[in-house]
Amino acid sequence: MPRPARSALALAGLLAAAGTAHFLVPRPFDSIVPRALPGSPRTWTRASGVAELALAAGLAVPGTRRASARATAFFFVAVLPGNVKMAYDWRHRSTAAKAVAYGRVPLQLPLVLWARHAARAED
Repeated sequence: MPRPARSALALAGLLAAAGTAHFLVPRPFDSIVPRALPGSPRTWTRASGVAELALAAGLAVPGTRRASARATAFFFVAVLPGNVKMAYDWRHRSTAAKAVAYGRVPLQLPLVLWARHAARAED
């Protein structure tokens, strides 16, 4: 199996795990939904969990991998405001907690690049 295809499957696994977590333990995800979004945070948590599961499924199938990988890159950009909100909200927590929250913001760039790499799996 070519490296980009393995990478796409690994990214699918990450998204599937994250999407599942949105349903099993939604409260932490609810807390990072930006207040500017309409509706309840739980609705956004569920919607993003569904999106992550759908993207994971799309990445796992070679025929939909390229489109799903591009959508995944867009998704990672779209959730950046939630990570920024988390970093801001956690600014008074312990050093370890702040490190986690602050680390999520720059992590979005490698995730976007990973998704773009996965898009090349079918080239």
